[in-house]
Amino acid sequence: MQRLIDTILTQKEFIDNPPVLMDIGASGRIHEKWAPIAKYSKCIAFDADDRDFQFEKQENSGFRELVMYNCIVSDQVSEEAPFYLTKSPHCSSLLEPDLESLKNWAYASLFEVERIAKLKTTDLPTVLKNLDVAQIDWFKTDSQGIDLRLFKSLGETVISKVIAAEFEPGIINAYKGEDKLHSILAFMDASDQFWLSDFIVKGSQKISEKRLNQIIPKKKTQKLLLATGKISPGWGELTFLNNFKNPDLSRREVYLGWIFSSILNQHGFASELALTGKEKFGEPLFDQLIRYSESKLKGQLFNFKYVPLAYRKIKRMVTR
Repeated sequence: MQRLIDTILTQKEFIDNPPVLMDIGASGRIHEKWAPIAKYSKCIAFDADDRDFQFEKQENSGFRELVMYNCIVSDQVSEEAPFYLTKSPHCSSLLEPDLESLKNWAYASLFEVERIAKLKTTDLPTVLKNLDVAQIDWFKTDSQGIDLRLFKSLGETVISKVIAAEFEPGIINAYKGEDKLHSILAFMDASDQFWLSDFIVKGSQKISEKRLNQIIPKKKTQKLLLATGKISPGWGELTFLNNFKNPDLSRREVYLGWIFSSILNQHGFASELALTGKEKFGEPLFDQLIRYSESKLKGQLFNFKYVPLAYRKIKRMVTR
């Protein structure tokens, strides 16, 4: 697949207008799914800290261009927004943790507030305007409670052009006034522009830390239990793809749609996009994309990961 991606993204169209990726809550490294396209792409990333916010272009990042904002991004611009710095940096948020609701969960202490900082915030429309960026192709956010309001703040025009979108919303009440998973599902369904490509449920154990300490005093043993025991849903990782219902599709959108779908192992959808591209634009390259997607679909027949599932389905059919 990398050869095909290289062929597509070295076309003049993508040299002049590269894929634009947005990473809110950046971890300081390339998102694993972006590895095949990073060197051709412009990435706008946000890594919050307590400095006066600024942005800088970073070299040797693995991206064609990386613009890193050292600031808090919100749906509103503010000079002094409260930012709750928690025991675990990964739980810090613009929203106050809901410790009362969390008290019967094994990971509640990670949300304990150690300090409240007053930080400047910026919003996404301001960022895009300053960078003279007209579209976001792949939107990824892990904002600890405000994923949906950030996405909506992009506005309808930008949202309609998003090809892939990743969110990490809560299922349980972890923050006061947070955007929950069901709200994102409802919004994306109502927009009629996206379909749910992947849904991974994450979580912790439903037991208070006090009770856990009584049963298993040793912290190392607790970690082993939390890693191997029954997990209850606490949050989810959602990935959406544009459904490409717009009849005025551009070559750029179809090519990126095929690349993103293939990266996400949605080879059935990718094959449909490649056919659309062939019918609409008539370029021989789409024949190669069609053959690749078809070969990946057929290859799944011999993927041992799917054998048990296929066996159970066949057995039920025979039984009936």
